[in-house]
Amino acid sequence: MSWTRPADLRAQVQKLWDRGELLQEGELAFPRRLVLKGPSSDELAQRFDSVRSWIAELQAMPHCRIELRQFTHRVLGANAVPQTAWIDSLDMALAWIGKRREAERFRALCGLTLQRQPALRAWLARRPLRALDLAGAWPQLLDVVEWVCAHPRCALYLRQIDIPGVHSKFIETHRDTLGELLDLVLPAGAIDAAATGIARFNARYGFRDKPARIRFRVLDDGLDILPGTRQADITLDAASFAALAPPARQVFITENEINFLAFPPVANSLVVFGAGYGWDALAQARWLERCALRYWGDIDTHGFAILDQLRSRFPRTASLLMDRATLMAHQTAWGLEPAPVRHDLPRLDADERLLYDELRDNRIQPGLRLEQERIGYAWLEQALRAL
Repeated sequence: MSWTRPADLRAQVQKLWDRGELLQEGELAFPRRLVLKGPSSDELAQRFDSVRSWIAELQAMPHCRIELRQFTHRVLGANAVPQTAWIDSLDMALAWIGKRREAERFRALCGLTLQRQPALRAWLARRPLRALDLAGAWPQLLDVVEWVCAHPRCALYLRQIDIPGVHSKFIETHRDTLGELLDLVLPAGAIDAAATGIARFNARYGFRDKPARIRFRVLDDGLDILPGTRQADITLDAASFAALAPPARQVFITENEINFLAFPPVANSLVVFGAGYGWDALAQARWLERCALRYWGDIDTHGFAILDQLRSRFPRTASLLMDRATLMAHQTAWGLEPAPVRHDLPRLDADERLLYDELRDNRIQPGLRLEQERIGYAWLEQALRAL
């Protein structure tokens, strides 16, 4: 039978809760009609005992009002069957699905928010179930919002924010929610709209971020960058690296750490451990513009995409070992690129673009990839001698 049972009606109310509608709409949504499907005329005649049990079952339900429809059957005579089911109030709906306590907690959150940050009432109305999940942390979240409003773009580390009962881990854990709340209460001038996503939380709201670090090796002992060391492996913050201005004529960038560590000596040169997609820190070092900059990445679509992005900062960057000859010489080391890039890369030169097109269009082999660490070391040394 496809007749609506009490469990089906309760499930409809539960779905209203799960969608947040009961808390969003409140009493304005009541009385509310539920979907009720009953027996057909033939079923009334053929399964009358089952129909009577079904009617009794519906009428015995708590919190739900059943309206009956009178009808006269040619065999059974005058009878009444359920026609519609109603929930008359929000309290009845909450009682039926056991959510009175949660609703009371939500009302308390709304009251506290109206008292402390009225502008956030709209967020509660939009995301009531999320608010309930955060009920235990909500007072502290309001504390953070109030502190940021009082200290916009403070240029402090999160660790330096002094709020009783709130520590930096709390803020880091709730960055996604705090971002939504702060966007509602802060003036436009206190928000860096270009900084989007949870990873850019600090930049968006003016907190101090950990300094970007650049790791590099000196490939020529004659370059006296760090006295008393030979081919030193050095890590500096981006500002300190930018202030170096060493007498190097050539700088290599490689994405693989072992390649970085094993890179052979080269006169008047440095090698930088690359950053993948993201060159903001390196771009602060304007002295790199006077160096011959060479990028060594994987021979795959992402490797060329990273090269293209690096050239947006340093247009004269040359590629190293990212050519067809290197690819074909290492056929036994080919691998698979799981998610190739497909868009055009306008900063590649003619040969690079041709190879990139062959890779993205799968003309050589589907998803072809040659990782830089699979290239023979002698092949690298030969390429460096050719420079």
